[in-house]
Amino acid sequence: MRRALSAADGALASGDIPVGAVVVDRDGRVLGVGHNIREAAHDPTGHAEIVALREAARTLGRWRLEDAVLVVTLEPCAMCAGAAVAARVAGIVFGAWDEKAGACGSVWDLARDRAALHRPEVHAGVLAEECAGLLTEFFAQHREA
Repeated sequence: MRRALSAADGALASGDIPVGAVVVDRDGRVLGVGHNIREAAHDPTGHAEIVALREAARTLGRWRLEDAVLVVTLEPCAMCAGAAVAARVAGIVFGAWDEKAGACGSVWDLARDRAALHRPEVHAGVLAEECAGLLTEFFAQHREA
């Protein structure tokens, strides 16, 4: 999660919401890293998770990431949870809950939906206060501006 928090800082330079993601293999080797790039790339799919999953797939040379875990600072949204399920990741680990758009247990639970073809193991709340604090500070500064 520390690596994902570090990645989140990369979003700040472009004014993107500071969310970071890392895809690791079972040995902890980093396969992909991402942060939000929606503003910088003018890309509605430019979420940290999508960026990290794409990089991991390129690293491995395949789209199936069945031995990998997606680690992200904020609970994935429906698009990102769906991408993680489609990539067949073994697990999703996230920090802060997203009570507005989360899709791994708060608003929806796409990752563990019994109708899904694949259901990764989900672990929530890792360094939750630190992950949420980064977002709280970001939005407080934007409200002041």
